[in-house]
Order: sequence, then C-alpha cells, then structure tokens
Amino acid sequence: MPKHRPLEVPEGVAACGRALGQAGGRVFVVGGAVRDAMLGRAVKDYDLEVFGLPAEAVSSALGAIARVEPAGDSFPVFKVAGLPGVEGQIDVALPRRDSKKGPGHRGIDAVADPFMSIEDAARRRDFTINAMMFDLVTGAVEDPFGGAQDLDLRVLRVVDASTFGDDPLRALRAAQFAARFELKVEPETARLCASMPLGELPAERIFGEIEKALLQARRPSIAFALLFEWGQLAAIAPELMPLATTPQDPEWHPEGDVWIHTLLSLDVARGLIDDLDAPRALAVMLGVLCHDLGKPATTKFEDGRIRSRGHEEAGVEPTLALLGRWNVHTRDSFPLRDQVVALVKDHLKPGAFYQARAEVGAGAIRRLARRVETDLLYRVAKADCLGRTGNFSPVAMEWFIEEVRRLAVERRAPLPLLLGRDILGLGVTPGPRVGRILAEVYEQQLDSKVQTRDEALEAARR
Repeated sequence: MPKHRPLEVPEGVAACGRALGQAGGRVFVVGGAVRDAMLGRAVKDYDLEVFGLPAEAVSSALGAIARVEPAGDSFPVFKVAGLPGVEGQIDVALPRRDSKKGPGHRGIDAVADPFMSIEDAARRRDFTINAMMFDLVTGAVEDPFGGAQDLDLRVLRVVDASTFGDDPLRALRAAQFAARFELKVEPETARLCASMPLGELPAERIFGEIEKALLQARRPSIAFALLFEWGQLAAIAPELMPLATTPQDPEWHPEGDVWIHTLLSLDVARGLIDDLDAPRALAVMLGVLCHDLGKPATTKFEDGRIRSRGHEEAGVEPTLALLGRWNVHTRDSFPLRDQVVALVKDHLKPGAFYQARAEVGAGAIRRLARRVETDLLYRVAKADCLGRTGNFSPVAMEWFIEEVRRLAVERRAPLPLLLGRDILGLGVTPGPRVGRILAEVYEQQLDSKVQTRDEALEAARR
C-alpha cells in the first residue's frame, strides 16, 4: 500500500517480532497503531497479535528478551515491559473468538485460538479502519475488510454487522472515532449504532469515550451531534436534551437554539486547551458542555425578548446530575467536579466584571479566584462568546485575563499573610475569635488594604 505511510516501530517492538518469529509465530501490529500510521499521526501505543504459537511458547519467547506479566482472565494477554524505545508496556495477545453471553460491554466471552485465519481474527474488530494488521517481519499490511480504502474515503464502517451489536460500547466508539478522525458514518453503521442499548454500559466506560471525544477530537461537536441524531444522547446525557428545544435571543445568538450554541462553543473551546494539563483541559470542556444547562428552566419571553435570567445558578443542579451520572469526581488530585460546577455557576462573571470595570476592584477578582480557577474561567467564557455565528469580540474576556494575570491569581487566590499561630502570638486566647480575626484580616488583604505581613499583624492588633 505505497500511498500510505509505513509503520515504523521502536526497536523493542521489532525485537518482540524477531523473538516470536524465531519461535515459529507470525506477529502483527494490530488496531489503532496501523490506522494512525496510515493517517500520518503519531503512534503512541503498540498492540501485537501472535499467530501460530500457543500461549506458553509466546510467554517463553518474550521472557527471553523482556519482563513479561500475564494478564486476562478468559484469554491470555501478556504485558511486556522494559523494551528499548518503548515507554511503559505493550500488550501481546493471541487471536481470539468472541461470543455474546450476557448484556453490556462485559457480557462477551473470549477464547484464544492461535491457529485461526487472519480474516477471522480481524472479523471481531469493530470498524474496518481498526481491522488492519501490519506484519512485523515482512512489512505487509493485511486488510481483509478494506480499512485503508475507508480511510481514503473518510468513512467509518463496521466490520461485521451481525456481531457489531454484541458490544453497545461500540456506538460511543463510533461517535468519538467519527469526531477524532472527522469521518462520515456509513448508513448501515449509523443504523446499528442507533439501536444499541447504551443503558447497559457502566458509567466509567461511557465517560471514557466522552472524554476521548472532548480531548482528542478537533471538533468534539461531531460526536455529540451524532449521538443526538441517533437518539442515543437521552440514554447517556438526558440533561443535554432540553437544550435543543430552548430558543435564544437572535440578537445575541443568531446561530439558533442552545444546543447549536453548545456544539459551536465546544469546538471553540477545543482550540483553547492545548497548553493545559489533562484534568484542567477536561474541566474546561465539561464546563463548556454544561455552561447553559440552566437555560431550559429559566428561558422566558419578556418585553418581546428571549431572556434566561439566572441560568448560570440554575445550571448547577443539572450539571451535578450529569457529572454524577458519569461518575466524574477528582482527577489526579484535581477537584474536577467542583471546578466544573464553579465554571458553570460563574461563566458570566468575566463579562459582568468588564461591564462594571470602573467599579470592580482587585478584591472582587481575588474573591472569585477563591471559588474557581480564573484561567479556566477565562477559557470557558471565551468559548461561550465565540461559539456563535456573527461578529462577536471576546474583548471582555481578554480584559479579564489581563487583570487576573496582573494580580497573579490564575490558579488560586492569594495565600493568607497570617496564620493562626500569628494571632496566638499576639496574646489572643485560642478559640473562635482567632478565626474571626484571621478572616477579617484576609478580607482586608483581598482588598489590598494590607499588603505585607507587618501590615497584616497591625490590622490584627487593631
């Protein structure tokens, strides 16, 4: 397949291929690595599949060159670590046959069969673009279901329609693949995705696919629009459904209803997060997804206009419901849920502060930074502003972030100049009065009335 980029593997992966080949096996790189290489994307993960060798021979051959840990309950998978040029582990598995035994993603029985045909092994894959296999020895690509052609045509197509529905998670995978690689979903594939019982899936698996769409797609809106089109959004995010029937004032939102605005805002936000760590990037994307969840309950026609007074506060409850449904809490010690809720509740603050900038002092911005990371809030508000058709400038958000940076409160409010031991050192008896004095002095600090420790101590004495 000369018009596609060849798959260049690290030395450690090549060494696995040589060791297994010398033992009599035929070794393939399978799955996303082949797809990504053909798309010219960076390949991060390598999964190998070994034909012609029993599990014991695979383990022995790999154990001679690296650290091997067996995994998998019903079929053998080997976690191989310590390979040159490879960070972490790679998975080495035998071909397997899948059969449906119960509901949901876990209700699939898998049995290893190292002597099955390449076509039968590839048939269990979900989509043709994931069913290609790269021979580590010959460099040939086995493509029994036309995945390379579908990549060229930018089409997402199932491998086997008769078994595709066995795993309802595949509907979510279809949506996030379509978004990440900007593919059109083939009609029969779309019909199958629309029929999947997503209610059988655990929250963690649902959110895993949602997260990939939010963080890895250039246009996350594609995934959510497809789920809405397939009638599947109600099963996994019913809180989002009323947005499509909630109108907006055409002067401020010429693009249309709240759902359209949310999708546009998601795509804008995706371009604003590349410099953030993963938990904060996810907070911004979830904040934008949820920022107008309060509009359905608050939207009214008043004086000939469509208004949604108080929608930011009203959005807290449905945001908590959605995040609870997806089991979103902390992420790498970052308070993800709390930050998303704060972003929803305060997403209008940058614009409001700008409108009243002559009266808004440093204290107001510092107090805001006690509730929410203001750098993240800037990004959510900017996506909200630009997630519209028409000519709207984010001047308010740029003013806001300049003030935030000037005050150095992008991540948090200033630390208190005094601690409890400082108040005790002034002779105050331990008790509630210590906390009251600290709180009062800190309020003065936020308002720049005290700016040094000596000034804070003097304020405490008073």
